[in-house]
Amino acid sequence: MPRDDPDISPDLLLHAYAAGVFPMAETRSDPDLFWVDPRRRGVIPLDGFHISRSLARAIRRGDYRVSIDRDFAGVVDGCADREETWISERIRTLYMSLFDLNRAHSLEVWDESGTYLIGGVYGVTLGRAFFGESMFSRRRDASKIALAWLVDHLRRCGFTLFDTQFLTPHLASLGGVEIPRAEYRARLAEALEGDADFNGHDLSGDGHSVLHRMTQTS
Repeated sequence: MPRDDPDISPDLLLHAYAAGVFPMAETRSDPDLFWVDPRRRGVIPLDGFHISRSLARAIRRGDYRVSIDRDFAGVVDGCADREETWISERIRTLYMSLFDLNRAHSLEVWDESGTYLIGGVYGVTLGRAFFGESMFSRRRDASKIALAWLVDHLRRCGFTLFDTQFLTPHLASLGGVEIPRAEYRARLAEALEGDADFNGHDLSGDGHSVLHRMTQTS
């Protein structure tokens, strides 16, 4: 992909998402960014999230706490805390700016005491679309728990599209699928016509409640 405008602003970044493209860096230390427009796009159907028996047990166990936007920076840093990452300092700065504009959000999973961040996911919102950027896990199933709570939250808040950018085996095991670029752009255009509010609902209930709602509506 060609390298582009060295002065990408938060506003330009939002326009890029609306056009179906997103930025990445080659490495943690790379000062440059490039635009990505996958030929096949990963999405998680909000009515098709797959919860295995083992994940259901982990969700019900309740030995964790979940929050929204409590530690956005901590989630971004957790996602970047790996040997190789595309989350450069420039990427981090851009998404912190989007968070300040209420256009980027995080869902955090904490240990039972609520003091240690064990997993999370963050992304960007436009219209009724949520663009998932990255997730991380410091304890078994923590990122899966985060995604389950996030899917439930997105549905309750009126979102219709959960874009995961790429499809990994991990996401496929949770119900993620790949769709052609043209189909993705049609779904994106439809999602951008409406409006959803990520802050429209608080997290509700416990793991049992999440499983019940997802079972009733899937």
